[in-house]
This record gives sequence, C-alpha cells and structure tokens, in this order.
Amino acid sequence: MSAYKRENDYIRLLSEREHTVSELAAKLFISEPTVRRDIIALKEKDLLICKRGLVSLKTNSPDKRIPLFIRDLEHNDEKKEIAIKAASLIKDGYVIMLDGSTTVYSILPHLAQFKNLFIITSGAKTALALATMGIRTLCTGGELTADTLSYVGNDAERTLNNYNANIAFISCRGISNDGIASDTSIMENSIRKIMIKNSKRSYILCDKSKFGKTYLNTICNTKDIAGVISD
Repeated sequence: MSAYKRENDYIRLLSEREHTVSELAAKLFISEPTVRRDIIALKEKDLLICKRGLVSLKTNSPDKRIPLFIRDLEHNDEKKEIAIKAASLIKDGYVIMLDGSTTVYSILPHLAQFKNLFIITSGAKTALALATMGIRTLCTGGELTADTLSYVGNDAERTLNNYNANIAFISCRGISNDGIASDTSIMENSIRKIMIKNSKRSYILCDKSKFGKTYLNTICNTKDIAGVISD
C-alpha cells in the first residue's frame, strides 16, 4: 500500500473519531511501527494531533483531501446527534439514498465504519465528500441548484427511478402538527418523493426547530415513512 493511499485511509478513519495506534494498524492491516512512522510524517504535514495515546485529525488543516464535512460539522451539536441516530440504522452492504441537504450531509462521517456501501445521492457536495472517503457513490446528475448544490429535474429523476435502496435519508424545512413534511423547493421534493418510493425504509432528518411549520410543497405524511429522526 502506497504512503499516499495510507494517508487517505488515515484521513477517512480519523474523520469518524479518534483512534489508537493499535486500532489504526488493525483496520489498515499494517504494523504498529508503520503506523507510528506514518503519524510522524502526517504530524509534520500538520494533519494530525496525538494526545494521551489517541490520534485525531487536525480539523483546521489546509490539506484538500480532508473532506469538507469535517469543518462543516464543527459546533453543530443538533446535526451530530441526528447523524448518530441515523447511522445506527445502517448495516454493511446497504444501498442508501441521500438527498443534498446539510442535515443529511452530517451522516457522512459515520459511513466510514461500514463495509460495501453503495450511496445514491442528489447532492453534488455529498458525492464529492463520499468520493474523497473512498465510498462507492452514484450521483444522479441533472440540473444543479445554486443555493443547495443539489441535482434536480428530469435527468436526476430518471436516474433515481432506475435504482432501489435499503434505506433513504431526506430532510425537510418543516413538519406540521398533523405530520405533513414540506419544503419550499418543488423540484427537490420531487427527488425526495422518488427516494421514498424506491427505498424499503425512509427517514426524515430534521432538528426540533422545524416542528410545527408548514411550507409551500408537501413531501409526504410522516405516517407514510419509517420515521422522523430529530434531536
């Protein structure tokens, strides 16, 4: 395994959580002396921090291979809590559909612990981060929205309609008191509806600030999906 490949693997593993040297060696199938040499080199590049026997990723590092989500998720306890709950529903080998929302994006650091995942996403930023992590990913393509960096339109819908998933995670702007999930973007909602239809189980991820609110376009009734995951 090349040093560059190992660097990417360290970044992928440490983006999830801190690790000991022995844990890194076991997960990468290399010796502990090799890990220690690599750590020295990565510390010189200002990528890692070692403290009390734990190795962690330095999140203010300028290295471009560190996924963007690491900085995005700092100081966002609500999304972290939602992401942990969502990740607990995933198993090795799952096909997963993800919309392009920032709440769903927060799941990404937790995907590194699973094997043989296949992700189908309408999020351009999500697809880029997953590729950086080395996770097999299909991006829907289509018309790219400027505000959310999500793919929408006929091409995106056509791609999604060709696939089925074990589980889907989507978001919304509001959930009314009678359980109607809604959003302002009709085109993004069309994508979400297909993800719900083509997945065995679907979950809406949203923080508590979105409850009791209704927006322009309905996505679904919460009784018609597997559940709502919130903080």
